[in-house]
Amino acid sequence: MLRTFYFYLFFLPWTLIATVLALIVSLFGQDQTHSFVRFWGRSCLFFAGLKVQIQGIENIPTDSPAIYVSNHQSNFDIPIIYAGLPIQFRWMAKQELFRIPLFGLALKRSGFIPIDRSNRRKTMQSIIAAAQQIKEGTSMIIFPEGTRTPDGQLQEFKKGALLIAAKAQVPVVPIAIHGSYQIQPKDRWKINGGALTIEFLRPIPTDGLKSSDIDALTNKVHDQIANSLQGATTNA
Repeated sequence: MLRTFYFYLFFLPWTLIATVLALIVSLFGQDQTHSFVRFWGRSCLFFAGLKVQIQGIENIPTDSPAIYVSNHQSNFDIPIIYAGLPIQFRWMAKQELFRIPLFGLALKRSGFIPIDRSNRRKTMQSIIAAAQQIKEGTSMIIFPEGTRTPDGQLQEFKKGALLIAAKAQVPVVPIAIHGSYQIQPKDRWKINGGALTIEFLRPIPTDGLKSSDIDALTNKVHDQIANSLQGATTNA
């Protein structure tokens, strides 16, 4: 319980301060804002007394942007990705987050792309905007499960979540996050100790990918992440 108490004691006021600071930093550009938010992410892990092991960093493309597709186990996944992925990137995030005062404005100024899953037309607009941003050189993070897993198991990926790959024609890098569900399951406040690992799997090329290939790509990415998670469980 002490871990949980100290985390929220520092995390809540620091996040409010960081949101205001991010808005100020955003005046100097999205790249500078991203660097500041990376510091926020690392500090969140520090306040929780957690460390992240990074595996497969050699699989991060160095000659082009990429679409990074990750499983989603807990609220700590976002700080874990900030701590583990040493490049500039942006997120696709659900529309509801942009309605939070100050925080939503900070997301917008940081280059996050809102996605409204209740409206197909707006969803496609978000995908097109994300693809254009990637073509201009900025990598993108996607949680294709759509929300955190309720039971620690990898959920089905949303159909069309990887449609952006067909439009951007850049590599897809699967990410397997290990251990964050055990740290803090969905809808739980308590923060547990434990090992955390972020694993970057081999990039999947998308040259010539068509919309009709999306289902096969989605299944391939899902299987790679599932196999990584299963392998870690078997070896534990």
